[in-house]
Amino acid sequence: MKVNYDKSTDILTIELSEEKIDYAEEEENIILHLSKSGKPVMLEILDASETTLSILKPILSERKRKAKA
Repeated sequence: MKVNYDKSTDILTIELSEEKIDYAEEEENIILHLSKSGKPVMLEILDASETTLSILKPILSERKRKAKA
């Protein structure tokens, strides 16, 4: 697995496999690149500085809540 963050474009790229990319599916700021067989090959997170925060905030809040319980 390879992870790369491009500060100039604010894109986080996570390479999951070295298979050839056949197609991609996009949901909001996340693009999932898939092989011909449907296996995830690469994940791109656009506007990564904001998108990752919006993903992590609920997770961190839940962990805090559980720690207090």
